[in-house]
Amino acid sequence: MNEQKYEALKLKKQLCFPLYACSREVIKQYKPYLDELDLTYTQYIAMMVLWERKQANVKELGECLYLDSGTLTPLLKKMEAKGLVTRSRSDKDERNLIVRITDKGMDLREKAVGIPKKIAKRTNLTPEEAKTLYGLLYKVLQVS
Repeated sequence: MNEQKYEALKLKKQLCFPLYACSREVIKQYKPYLDELDLTYTQYIAMMVLWERKQANVKELGECLYLDSGTLTPLLKKMEAKGLVTRSRSDKDERNLIVRITDKGMDLREKAVGIPKKIAKRTNLTPEEAKTLYGLLYKVLQVS
């Protein structure tokens, strides 16, 4: 058999696998810090957008996070139940659901402020390597 034909199918040849494995590992590193905030990783990244913008419609939030509304809807419902956000229909267009951060949600920002630095220490990357990796990952994201 001509095994060389299948060389491209080896796991070690796939770009997707180390990206997938690293993503899982990095998210795992966040877990103890996010448990203290009672947030999942996906809730945390949604909060990051809202800490910056104070409000966003679901479509904008999905574009920022690379998530669809089917993923965001249950996530936002849970965040609303925790009192971190409110959801309401836009006065201008009822099809738009506006998500606004609450005071409780903003207060959580103070508890989260040290997390990025803690995670950076756990990556084994120099600041220059982290900057390069960041740029390369966003280059990959621009393909789609």
